[in-house]
Amino acid sequence: GGFRGGVGVRGEVPRSRGPREHRAHVENDAALALLEKQKIKFYYGIREQQLRRYFAIAKRHKGNTGEQLMTMCERRLDNVVRRAGFCSTRPQARQGIVHGHFCVNGQKVDRPSYLVRPGDTITIRNRPNLKKLYAELAQAPRQEGGTGWLGFDASELQATVGALPGPEDISLPVEINTVVAFLSR
Repeated sequence: GGFRGGVGVRGEVPRSRGPREHRAHVENDAALALLEKQKIKFYYGIREQQLRRYFAIAKRHKGNTGEQLMTMCERRLDNVVRRAGFCSTRPQARQGIVHGHFCVNGQKVDRPSYLVRPGDTITIRNRPNLKKLYAELAQAPRQEGGTGWLGFDASELQATVGALPGPEDISLPVEINTVVAFLSR
């Protein structure tokens, strides 16, 4: 049985279905999760491997895995430097960090992925040209309001981490539970 001359046994003509028509709902969920994951990667300027590493660490911590993951992204030094107001963009912050312009608790740190802890103090290295450059950048109007977990003293050019960022401190609107489900696969 089956088909005779392009017409089905019951007389209907078989229509061609695209690959999306069969699994439209499943693909949309996966596509949405992928988009949300990409949003995190592009917003924080991190690569896939780094995100997966953070996810593995977040899974081991107590509490909501998604919140832990976002807290780790938010605690990165490049993000903290930008959020504090030393720089206006994350790439600018990354470049300054890699060039060794910043100190955490008096120690030069040149890794944008460095995770700050409560009580850490971020300052500019003691170079007159750097102090002048970042003083100008710090005076520029900021598009984002200050954060509750991060204090910034523009006169001293010093940021202080008061506490760990909470879910309300995350500036990226992202559907984190879909990302957690996507990364758990």
